[in-house]
Amino acid sequence: MKKLGLLITVKAKKEKVDDVKAFLSNAVNLAREEKETITWYSFQIDESTFGIFDTFEDESGREAHLNGKIAKELMENAPELLAEEPSIKKIDVMSSK
Repeated sequence: MKKLGLLITVKAKKEKVDDVKAFLSNAVNLAREEKETITWYSFQIDESTFGIFDTFEDESGREAHLNGKIAKELMENAPELLAEEPSIKKIDVMSSK
């Protein structure tokens, strides 16, 4: 059951928009390897702002994701790709379909 989530937004540097888009599009393959990640979405908000939304059954799954490959690769490449620090918000899922 989806009880917890993460809502992450990132703002790409203008010259790195395509790189961020490619990174997020391909990161779904890493998310598929995470047994405790129930759902994982990447999306584009505007020309240079992107997001990730994912859900978990419990806090251990959410923490595993925050310490997993996607987060590690994103943070390692953040200075080169991003115009500002990622916004990472832990959320509680109230309802879903």
